[in-house]
Amino acid sequence: MGLLSSIFTLPLAPVRGVIWLGEVIQDQVEQQLRDPATIRREIEAIDEAAAAGRLSEQERKQAQQAVLDRMIQPRSGTVSTDGKE
Repeated sequence: MGLLSSIFTLPLAPVRGVIWLGEVIQDQVEQQLRDPATIRREIEAIDEAAAAGRLSEQERKQAQQAVLDRMIQPRSGTVSTDGKE
């Protein structure tokens, strides 16, 4: 039966390949966005912009909070401890 199912599902192989590739790319992007060095560079850039006067204190705090929120939010596709996604 494995041979027959393989033959009948063969036309779906390219679709499965594209889905798999999308998942791999998504994992790499999430990993890079959560990289401590990337987060530190972003926070330093925000601080430099604030020091140069391009951001107000409130804008600086909001931008830093957005970076930190992105760092601590659960990965997409994972289930939290309370059972919600």
